[in-house]
Amino acid sequence: MSIKMRVHDREPIIVALRRFKKLIERSGLKKELRKHEYYEKPCELRRRALARKQRAIRKGVQQTSGPQTMQGNGPNG
Repeated sequence: MSIKMRVHDREPIIVALRRFKKLIERSGLKKELRKHEYYEKPCELRRRALARKQRAIRKGVQQTSGPQTMQGNGPNG
């Protein structure tokens, strides 16, 4: 994957650096580098993927069920 960025004439280096950081972030290169920073065993990869799926399922169930309201279960109801 090659990423190219042209620095414009008279562009401050701070602005160019900010654009570069955003370009790296959007391309997914930073995420990929973090992912390969340490070796992760295949069983750990599977465990992480399973946890991600379960979190997504739980989040989907919470969103579809809507807000929970209590109806007549208290001492005043």
